Amino acid sequence: MRKNKHSEQTASGLGQSKSLNELQQVLEHSFEDKGLLRRAVTHASGDTKGEGDYQRLEFVGDRVLGLLVSEMLYETYSSDPEGDLAVRLNALVCSDFCAEVAGKLKFSDYMVLSKGESRSGTAVRKAVLADMCEAVIAALYLDGGYDAARHFVEAHWRGPLERMVRPPRDPKTMLQEWAQAQKLGLPRYEEEGREGPDHAPLFKIKVTISGIPPISASGTSKRLAEQAAAEALLTREEVKI
Repeated sequence: MRKNKHSEQTASGLGQSKSLNELQQVLEHSFEDKGLLRRAVTHASGDTKGEGDYQRLEFVGDRVLGLLVSEMLYETYSSDPEGDLAVRLNALVCSDFCAEVAGKLKFSDYMVLSKGESRSGTAVRKAVLADMCEAVIAALYLDGGYDAARHFVEAHWRGPLERMVRPPRDPKTMLQEWAQAQKLGLPRYEEEGREGPDHAPLFKIKVTISGIPPISASGTSKRLAEQAAAEALLTREEVKI
């Protein structure tokens, strides 16, 4: 029996027009070029016909998202200096935030990827979801222009942007500033261990500052674990966050 080329893809149903239509409803945009949308949700392992995956689109989407959010910030926080706008922007276009949007919209349900990658949990990895989210933004931009991309970004970024009353200060930055003010030197971060499967790792990080006891915390990425450790130390030392 001749092997179906699609047999190595997950049964997300994206190969059927109904699933593409469902995704278009989620995005509130009817694509003229449905191939763009298909590529935006295709993982490299799912590109069995050589029609392209989301990687090139993700490159474009990253820039489009940055421009759109920058414009929204410029309009919303008219008195902010450039530095504060940059801090807000970084918080709103980071991988974690993009992955959160993709998770809420259940983008993983539409992802095309190999059975092996599906079994390993690739579709729910934050980095993959973030890339897919940016690829979808690029597809909207390339198919429907600036307005189509802006409609999507407005729908999912406007609320968090307006709730950001003050520019966020991440715990690592706050800890560094506090340590320097106390003349304790710079914090040092050290990975103590990693647990869990590849698709859902849990990192344990220890932060050390000269003259005070170290403290450890865990997170689903090294960056998040470092942030958690910094926050834990600030809390223990009764530094207002």
